Amino acid sequence: MTSATRRTDTGAGGCPFNASAERPMAPTGCPVSPRAAAFDPFERPYQLDPAEALRWSREQEPVFYSPRLGYWVVSRYDDIKAIFRDNLTFSPSIALEKITPASAAAQAVLERYDYGMNRTLVNEDEPAHMARRRELLEAFTPEALEAHAPMVRRLVRDKLDAIVDCGRADLVAEMFWEVPLTVALHFLGVPEEDMEQLRRFSVAHTLNTWGRPSPAQQVEVAEGVGKFWQYAGQVLKKMQDQPHGHGWMYDMIAKNRQKPDVVTDNYLHSMMMAIIVAAHETTALATANAFRQLLSRPAVWAELCANPELIPAAAEECLRHSGSVVAWRRIAIRDAEVGGVTIPEGGRILMVTASANHDPAHFENPDELDIYRDNAVDHLTFGYGSHQCMGKNLGRMEMRIFLEEFTRRLPHLELEEQEFTFLPNTSFRGPEALWVRWEPTMNPERRDPAVRSAQRDFPVGAPSRQDIAREMVVAKVQATAEGVLQIALEDPHGGRVPDWSPGSHVDLIVGDYVRKYSLCGELDDPYWLQIAVLREPQGRGGSAWIHEHLEPGQTLRLRGPKNHFRLDESAPHYVLIAGGIGITPIIAMADRLKRLGKSYALHYAGRSRASMAFIERLERDHGEALRLYPKAEGARLDLAGLLAEPHEATLLYACGPERLLTALESSAAHWPDGSLHVEHFSSEGTLFDPATEHAFEVQLTDSELTLSVPPDRTLLQSLRAAGVDVPSDCEEGLCGSCQVEVVEGEVDHRDKVLTAAERAGQDRLMSCCSRAKGKKLVLAL
Repeated sequence: MTSATRRTDTGAGGCPFNASAERPMAPTGCPVSPRAAAFDPFERPYQLDPAEALRWSREQEPVFYSPRLGYWVVSRYDDIKAIFRDNLTFSPSIALEKITPASAAAQAVLERYDYGMNRTLVNEDEPAHMARRRELLEAFTPEALEAHAPMVRRLVRDKLDAIVDCGRADLVAEMFWEVPLTVALHFLGVPEEDMEQLRRFSVAHTLNTWGRPSPAQQVEVAEGVGKFWQYAGQVLKKMQDQPHGHGWMYDMIAKNRQKPDVVTDNYLHSMMMAIIVAAHETTALATANAFRQLLSRPAVWAELCANPELIPAAAEECLRHSGSVVAWRRIAIRDAEVGGVTIPEGGRILMVTASANHDPAHFENPDELDIYRDNAVDHLTFGYGSHQCMGKNLGRMEMRIFLEEFTRRLPHLELEEQEFTFLPNTSFRGPEALWVRWEPTMNPERRDPAVRSAQRDFPVGAPSRQDIAREMVVAKVQATAEGVLQIALEDPHGGRVPDWSPGSHVDLIVGDYVRKYSLCGELDDPYWLQIAVLREPQGRGGSAWIHEHLEPGQTLRLRGPKNHFRLDESAPHYVLIAGGIGITPIIAMADRLKRLGKSYALHYAGRSRASMAFIERLERDHGEALRLYPKAEGARLDLAGLLAEPHEATLLYACGPERLLTALESSAAHWPDGSLHVEHFSSEGTLFDPATEHAFEVQLTDSELTLSVPPDRTLLQSLRAAGVDVPSDCEEGLCGSCQVEVVEGEVDHRDKVLTAAERAGQDRLMSCCSRAKGKKLVLAL
């Protein structure tokens, strides 16, 4: 919901903005806000940092009409992901449409070259899209891509050999521009003698489609695009005449002969040109962005050099933080609501994925480049859904090999001071030059020649969240109640710890033991992360080990911070409810609400005062709002009485034992939907027993696939085995990350996330634990 939709209707037609003669109007007749009217993606702020340029939009007006562009601009993560998922309402047909209409002179140039770029995977609608995509997927499987790794390594190493003793270089000119293009051409199977000519033509296509060239530039660019089209056709004809070569285009030539109605002649020509551009520029620019961001943070670069196992995570975080794909386009084929705003039929949409990747509602501390971020893989740089980039894993492979070679051979690399420039366009971003320097006498391979070839390889595909963990040092351990230890953790190098928000937790790793603990320290403490650990006699042993062995100075590993229990700060009043150790996320929420000047009440129940953590701090900081219910003193939290009268302007947040949360859900059943927010400690009841489960079938509407889920496999595991990307985190039914939309079928819900009303709606499920009650489910994937 936008901020505008929460205001009182003040303008004509219910618009939040008052009409005036000076204000431009959106196609819906609503006056455009001043900031929306001023937005221009070709001006310097957006070109330098599109996420920062749209911060105001994410915070205030996440869907707005841009009169200068003639597009509806969408800036938040959930809204953009929803558009990607619904390619029937939001057609990709304009994805490659020129954002600046061609001049008559430029159009004449293209006609002279018989330019006929047609639909490709990027911009074609269903059902043609999936029919073709299925024919093209085989070469992009992880197994198939593994075969290209030696070629990529050889190209990168040869280029690095050429400059390793120079001491200074523009990495874009020397490596990042050429290697990805050469990889793309090798992948396609383009004859060696034609590679150089195709390299020269590639850049014109980007400016032609996504840029704002002047009339004179349009003619020049059209010449380049026309020559690119013409030459690509000549190379394709040569390959068709010699159909026994190796490469993706030869596979497609064979498909063309087998299924000419699916893989047509024009489709071959269009895809060849499109793949060259897509595989080349996106990877080249993404690699330049990654090195710029990492080298501008020397401590992060040093950490990556010391811990090369973090390279896959670092590459993914760079794709999120500063990806090369800034935006994608769609057109609404019917009136449709996005983020509380109606986009009319025919409305053109600019989805700024760079902005979505900095949305704090999805990424904790989103503006920080955090190579330990374990949900960076959720970024939208590759798109999402059935139109997600097929070549994403090839791009990942190239970025990782670049990083692995440089961190091993030139760990002393430094970024020079320079002014970065970018090719002006709406959708692709990366520096045109990247000057670096190093001292050749310090090159490790001068002391040990084996360094040059001592490579580390990584599995093809997204990085595993389970492999991403940061080291922290125990700074302080103290009792905060009977059986409860408060533990302060700090960076081993004395650096700042990651920012976090109320409701955040970390996954603490102690040997083979992993347990989630809510952060409960001061929100503005930049050097400590604090947790509280209850000793659980009936637990798995981790809490006992912490209580018996943890001491200051010890090193631990943890994942996060991450937040699946986020505080909505928009309500007038809050009721916070905690039971036992459930006070840990609740105290952080109370601290935040007090700082915001919000109205709140805090109810805290426990066995006895001695066993209730943080009582002194709670009484000091939240005394007027605090109500304590120590059972040993006969105090009882009467949930039914407390929640007897529902209030639409009040939000309820609670954490504690399962029996408390179960009673709370029952007592708040008559409150408005969305009022109650809870966090569960236990996944009891969410896991499945293969001995008692039954197999069922899953039909995926977006992917046009039908899968079988056997009794010994979760739905999430089956989806991933079929190559369908579904984000997840806890995989215990506690966090809600793996939610999937249900189109048809009855669900056996086993999660701890959905409310009773949401379960009854049968329109969503958590794929890590829930299953079909019957024989079939239809899912929007």
